Amino acid sequence: MKLAVKNLSNQSVGECDVPDAVFAYPYKEHLIHQVVVAVRAAARAGTHKTKGRGEVRGGGKKPWRQKGTGRARAGSIRSPLWRSGGTVHGPQPRSYELGVSPREKRNALRSALSRKLSDEQITVLDSFELDSPKTKQLAESLRGLGIEGKALLVDDWNNENLGLASRNNPTLKAVDALGVNVYDVVDREHLVFSKAALDRLVEVLSK
Repeated sequence: MKLAVKNLSNQSVGECDVPDAVFAYPYKEHLIHQVVVAVRAAARAGTHKTKGRGEVRGGGKKPWRQKGTGRARAGSIRSPLWRSGGTVHGPQPRSYELGVSPREKRNALRSALSRKLSDEQITVLDSFELDSPKTKQLAESLRGLGIEGKALLVDDWNNENLGLASRNNPTLKAVDALGVNVYDVVDREHLVFSKAALDRLVEVLSK
C-alpha cells in the first residue's frame, strides 16, 4: 500500500510504502474500546484517601462509663457514627490499571490506524522541521494541508520547535512515534506523521 508524501507547503514530494498488516487491519471496535478504557484508567492517580477510625486524631479515652448514664454505650468519640469520626469503607490508594496485553494494544492500534487511513484522515510529511517555534505559523501550515480541528502530530521528541509550537494550542498534540496510543488516535480527527516517525511506528507494529 502506498501513501502520498507531502511537504508543509502541501506539495506532493513522493510516496512511501506501508504494510497491509498495519494499515489494512480489520476494524475491531470492541478491542479499541477495551484498550481506550485501559489507557484512561491507567492515567488515574489513585491517590484518594480517607481516614478510618484508627487513623483520626483523638478518641483514646472512653467518653463515659458503660452503664448507669442513661445514654447509649460508646467506646470512642471517633466512632464513624460521631461527628469528626472515621470514615467507613472510604476510598484508599489503589492502582486502576487494567490487564491488557502488549499484543492487544498493538492490534488495537493497527485497527485504529487502518480506520483513520480508510477515512482519509492520515497525512504524511517529508519533514516536520519548522523555521521557528511559532504556534501561529504551525497552525497556518496545517490549515494549508487541509487539517482543521484536533490533530495528533507525530515526529521525534528531539523536535523542540514542534513541541513548543503545538503545546499552546489545545487542538494539537505532538508525540514521539513510540508514544502513539489508541486513545490519542481515536480522540483526534487527523493524524499527521513525518515519514521518519511513520517508519519507526510501522517497524514496531510489524513485529
